[in-house]
Parts: sequence; C-alpha cells; structure tokens
Amino acid sequence: MKISYAQRLEDFHLECLFAEQVRGFYIDVGGGHPVADNVSFHFYLRGWRGLVVEPQRALAKSYAAVRPRDVVVDHPVGDRDGEVFFHRVDRLHGFSTIVEENARGAREFGVDYRSEKQPIRRLSGIIEERKIGTVDFLKIDVEGAEGMVLAGLDLLRHRPRVMCIEAVQPGSMADASGSWEPGLLAAGYRLAFRDDLNRFYVAEEEVHLAARFPKEPAPWDIVKHLYEFGKAGESDEHPDRELTRRLVAGLLASLPDLPPAFLRSLLEKSAGAGGMERGPELRNLLRGKADFPRKGIQAVPEDPLPLDDAARAALGRIAAAYDGGMIF
Repeated sequence: MKISYAQRLEDFHLECLFAEQVRGFYIDVGGGHPVADNVSFHFYLRGWRGLVVEPQRALAKSYAAVRPRDVVVDHPVGDRDGEVFFHRVDRLHGFSTIVEENARGAREFGVDYRSEKQPIRRLSGIIEERKIGTVDFLKIDVEGAEGMVLAGLDLLRHRPRVMCIEAVQPGSMADASGSWEPGLLAAGYRLAFRDDLNRFYVAEEEVHLAARFPKEPAPWDIVKHLYEFGKAGESDEHPDRELTRRLVAGLLASLPDLPPAFLRSLLEKSAGAGGMERGPELRNLLRGKADFPRKGIQAVPEDPLPLDDAARAALGRIAAAYDGGMIF
C-alpha cells in the first residue's frame, strides 16, 4: 500500500487484515467523497466492490463515474423505515448528518446547513433487498448517528466480519461509544483495535482477524496521504500530473467549441464561496482585459452565458496557445 485515502489510516489498518484477500465486499455508511477521506476507495482499487450509503446527492452521484462497481444508496440509514430530516452542511460535507445539533455545531467553522426531508431505511432491509452475502467490513461515519445505524442492523442475521465505527462526538472529540458499544459486545463482537477517531470490532467467529491488527496505530508517515501531493495541476509529484496536464490542455484548446451551458457549469464549479459572478461582473470576467475595437453584440438574457463578440474573442485567445494556432 503506497497511498492512504482515509482520514486516520483506516484503510491501512484494514489492509493489515485483508492484504491477501483478492476479492471482497464492504458496506460504507457515510461514504462522503468517493476518493478524498474515503475508507473504502483503497479496496475498490484492489478489485473489491460494495454498498455505499451517502445521502448528499451530489456526492452520491459522483460514485457512478469514479466507482461504477459500487451500489450507492443516496439517503440515510437508521433505526426505522420512513422519513427523516437530513442536515446538509455547506462546503464542509463531512459534518452533514441527521443529528441537527451536530450539524448546528459546524457553524463554529463559519458554515451553515440546510435541512431536507429524505427517506430513511434500516440497513438490514437494504442488505436483504440487495441479496448481499458476506460483508468483509462495515464502516460507519455519520456524525453522531452511529447508534441509530447500528439499531437498524440485525446482527443475528447480518454479521460483518469487521466493523470500523467513528466513536467520537463531532466537534469535541469526546468518546461517544458508550451508548452503542454494549450492544455490539452483547451481540458477539470484540473490540480489537482503536485509533483516536474510530473503534474496530471483530465478530467472535472471525476472532483470528483481531491478531492481524498492529498493537498500536501505525505511524502517520508509514504511507503517503493523498492530500500531501497537492493539486494535480500544480504539483510535479502528483501521481496524475501528466494526465492532468493533457486534460487541461485539451479542454482549453476546445473552449471555442464548447456549449455555453457547459462553460457556465465550469465557472460555477470554480467559483468561490460567494458564488458565481452575475451581471456586469460576469460580463467583465468573460470579456477579459484585452483591447476590443468595437462594442460586442450582446447576448439575449436567456442565454446560459452572455457570450458577446468580446467574450468569444477571449475564448479564442486562450485556445490559441493550446490548439496549435500559436507556435512557441
């Protein structure tokens, strides 16, 4: 293992158990981003597949492109079947949760949250519906709702071999396992390992796996972490630097041919916290600062972007350095 994609080396510690297992199945509850701070992505790269639960719809949708073998559930799981308010935290998506008090705590970091009603189901019901057999590991990270997820899992019928559960109170980092750990122990699970964020449990029938955990959390620098490489377009050390360079060059060479709606989506995704420019600010951004000998023909208000002659000229100037028009 050369790169850890997880927040606290969870994937490295699980790899200690499953290094020799070529194929496997995971359930990742609170999957978050399909790559960044993701516990199961390392195992997907090894050829595993799994069930991912991610109620933030934009993040859930991104799995289809990055991890097409996974099955994704885009609503919460918990202790009942019905509806629940999901509180989606702006920008800091890792704080999103069905526990409103914990979402409210994210305001300390300068962000707010939005509440939206979503379906909620018991995890056991989904396992049965999908006809899932052996679950090699179950990871739960749902910002304070871990106990509710476990309450919806029938451990007499569905027994993950290993569980990795976030066990701290969001924000304070105080131990939060007291309300749900006794139930796990009573159901035949043994606490086998812990770091400063998670607790790892092994089913009693899989007790041999417990011995594969290290005696203490591995040193942080035992592997590289994805964030250490920085942005692929700015770091020569990033493993995808050359691909990024080619994609950027190809995109910029294609700018004059791209639909205005697509160009607008690029600008929206690259906008700062204040959102995309509007009105005169947007027109100034599109026109650039080069001299333009005449007033451009204004686009109609319904257009996705006000691409007048000056704006189209700006796209052409950018593309000229990448499409073969300019020889350096």
